[in-house]
Amino acid sequence: MSVKVAGVTHEAAKFAVLNWHYSKQMPIGKLIKYGVWENEKFIGVVLFGRGATPNLGKPYDLQQNELCELVRVALDKHEAPVSQIVSKAIKNLKLHNTGLRLIVSFADPDQGHYGGIYQAGNWIYTGSSNAAKFFNIKGKKTHPRSVGAVGGIQSLNWIQKNLDPKAEIIITAPKHRYLYPLDRTMRKKIIKIALPYPSAVEGLEESRIDSVNKVQVQSLPTAQNFI
Repeated sequence: MSVKVAGVTHEAAKFAVLNWHYSKQMPIGKLIKYGVWENEKFIGVVLFGRGATPNLGKPYDLQQNELCELVRVALDKHEAPVSQIVSKAIKNLKLHNTGLRLIVSFADPDQGHYGGIYQAGNWIYTGSSNAAKFFNIKGKKTHPRSVGAVGGIQSLNWIQKNLDPKAEIIITAPKHRYLYPLDRTMRKKIIKIALPYPSAVEGLEESRIDSVNKVQVQSLPTAQNFI
C-alpha cells in the first residue's frame, strides 16, 4: 500500500470537505491544503489554517505567524491509519514552513470525537476550549466569522432580518484541545501543561460516496500563504 501526501488545488480540497467531512463546510481564511492519495487514488485532504481567532497563539507566547490550526481531516474510505496520514501532512508542512513552531487542533465531543487520531500521533492534550457561539442559519451551523466574511453583521437580529427569520444561536460544548510542537524548545514548554488523555473513540465517519480518481496536484505552499 502506498500513501502520498502533496499540495492540492482548492477545488479538490472543497470536494473532499463537502463529501467526506461532517461539517460540509470549507474553513474560511487562508489555508495550506494537502491532498492524500492511497494506491494512486485520491482519498481526501488535510487542511491547515490560522484558526478562528487571532489570539490562538497568545497562551503560548507565539505570534500569529508562528502557529497554525489543523482545521480539517476529510477522508474517503482508506486503509492507512489517520494518524499516519496526518503525520505525513505535518512533515510536509514543517519542511516548507520553517517559521512554524506549533500546531493546534480540536476534537469535537458533539460529533463523538475525543482525539483518537491525535493520541495515536503523540499530540499533547491540554484540556478543553471554552464553549463557542454559532448561528443556525437555514438549518446550517454557521460560524460568526463566516457571516462577517460575506459582509454581514455577526448578530442574531441582523441575521434574522437579512438571511433567515428563523435563525437561532447555538452554544456548542467545549472541544478537546491538542497541541503538536514542531521544535524541541516548544515541546519542553508545552509538556508542562499536558493533561491525561480523555477517553478515545474511533476516528472519522465513513464516506457516503465514491472518490474521484484524478485530481490536479499543485506546487507545495509556503508560510507566506498564511500571512
